[in-house]
Amino acid sequence: MAFIAPSILSADFANLQKGIETIAASGADWVHVDVMDGHFVPNITIGIPVVAALRRVTTLPLDVHLMIDRPLRYVEAFCKAGADYLTVHVEADTTQNILAALDRIAALGVKPAVSLKPGTPAEAAFPFLEKCAMVLVMTVEPGFGGQAFMADMMPKLQTLRARLAQVNPDCLLEVDGGVDSATAPVCKRSGADILVTGSAFFRAENKEAFVKEIQK
Repeated sequence: MAFIAPSILSADFANLQKGIETIAASGADWVHVDVMDGHFVPNITIGIPVVAALRRVTTLPLDVHLMIDRPLRYVEAFCKAGADYLTVHVEADTTQNILAALDRIAALGVKPAVSLKPGTPAEAAFPFLEKCAMVLVMTVEPGFGGQAFMADMMPKLQTLRARLAQVNPDCLLEVDGGVDSATAPVCKRSGADILVTGSAFFRAENKEAFVKEIQK
């Protein structure tokens, strides 16, 4: 059974607390928080104060995904704001600085993770896997919600699952992008432990039924 992490990127930004309450009422497991800087990806979303505000209104784990350039500069602030999992992109800085970011996240008591864009091969994550509590595979181009699922990312997921079995079996594997009732099964068959769902979750008429359907 997979963990479900609805993304507040698809919630009503005029009332994020209501979005959080909707996620909690649905029986979903985590809250996924997309942080974008307008440089690493072509969109700007939320920052540290909003993560801190979300922390105050939920006890669900906050799965904070940093789509930002040179994340080492900000990981401490996001950890202190209340992230439970903090994900940085392998493409966002040098290998040395990404390793330093993961170490800093772990030292602050938060679970470190890395993410891969669709065009980045699975092997790019290999230097970081032993330091990670989670690896996130993007199944859309990061930056905007509502995009179509990229099924050709499933071999990457399978490669990472096999590698993790060798070097870090407890590390979770997450998928983000275009996840709905049709695409969730293939993600789980390919090794995903956590499914991030945005548009499909918030569009669902019966959100509890939707969560149960893709969880099972």
